[in-house]
Amino acid sequence: MDTETAYNQALDYLYSYVDYSLKKSAELAKAHFELGRMRALMELLGNPQDAYPILHVAGTKGKGSTSVLMASALTAGGYKTGLYTSPHLQDYAERIQIDRQPISHAQLVELVEEMKPAVAKIPAITTFEITTALGFLYFARQKVTAAVFEVGLGGRLDATNVVTPRVAVITSLSYDHMAVLGNTLTLIAGEKAGIIKPGIPVVSAPQPEEALAVLEKVAAERKVGLTLVGRDVNFRGLEHTLDGQALEIIEQPSSGPNSHHGQEPKSVILRIPLLGMHQVVNAVTAYTALRTSGFSLSEQAIQKGFASVRWPCRFEILSRQPVVVLDSAHNADSARRLRQTLDDYFPGRPVVWVFSILEDKDAAGMLAELKPTLACVIATQTDHPRVLEAEKIVSLVQPSGIPVELVRPGAAALEKAIELAGAQGIVLVAGSVAFAGEMRTAWEKR
Repeated sequence: MDTETAYNQALDYLYSYVDYSLKKSAELAKAHFELGRMRALMELLGNPQDAYPILHVAGTKGKGSTSVLMASALTAGGYKTGLYTSPHLQDYAERIQIDRQPISHAQLVELVEEMKPAVAKIPAITTFEITTALGFLYFARQKVTAAVFEVGLGGRLDATNVVTPRVAVITSLSYDHMAVLGNTLTLIAGEKAGIIKPGIPVVSAPQPEEALAVLEKVAAERKVGLTLVGRDVNFRGLEHTLDGQALEIIEQPSSGPNSHHGQEPKSVILRIPLLGMHQVVNAVTAYTALRTSGFSLSEQAIQKGFASVRWPCRFEILSRQPVVVLDSAHNADSARRLRQTLDDYFPGRPVVWVFSILEDKDAAGMLAELKPTLACVIATQTDHPRVLEAEKIVSLVQPSGIPVELVRPGAAALEKAIELAGAQGIVLVAGSVAFAGEMRTAWEKR
């Protein structure tokens, strides 16, 4: 059998288990999340997650960007670095990478075959749990010397939460996955704070007051220090262009017994190719977590890693003439940041939004946030079981007074948007990670 056929069969096997990412919110609310299955599977596989040091990242928004920044810096510093993220954009293998190279299709097939007997012994196991175990095992087999694991959903009961990390990182918290995590920031923060473990330091991005109160309470209960970006670590954005942006971090001198009286604060300049002020916050969070983790990393390695990072579909400029922007925003908070970034880079220019979203996401909240920039909405539909029908997007947009058209499939919607935007307009493609990945593939084929 050729490798690609075997790879597709391996994916069919993974998807033959319960995949909550494909379930509608009503089914998701009834899901039974617990760590017993994952612990049992890891035991059968020899607990590979204990074979290397790990950075563990939870959050609503920014956890992927923060994870990839840290992994890139570790690679630049000479560590053989595993990176586990989800969901994927264009290929399932993207979820499991070493030094930014995805697991090969042949290696994934081989490990899936090897894991099948262990998986068969665990009743009710899920696709995500098997994939996470695959990541842990692959990194152990490849003898990585560091790994970054992004939480899939929540934190407390997430399949990744069988690790004892060097540092727990919590990125920006907002409303998402409310059917599972709860409909208040207190409840959501409580689930994310589930990755905080006794004796393991915590680094957090700036948070809404309600969420921060929960993180501080859990950190105090588990007797660990919490470093809050924006309070304990000062920073500012410097110049920004379409090629990237610079930022400054001001590190206060330590106050420990070995510190020298009268030390000046230390300034660190970093450059990142990722655009938007929210990515500055992610970079400061990543930098602080690396400094807290105990990994031996020079400032030059962090600067090199951050400057060379690649993370598609995050305010990615696919074209400058016409301007086509691809983004993974899928809730109101990320849409607000997206609008701010559009205002920063393309002030006053009309936006034609190619829009598809999953049915459990806050489409109305996204529309409200982006409305001030919009000239037109092109409603379309990604190929996903949880997609919101394009007709419902049209019904949602019509009362706002913004012109709206329904165009299917996504590739045709993109062409229509380019035509409508003309020379002055901005084509924005956003609504879900799945949609961003699908449209990136359509652009590559264009």
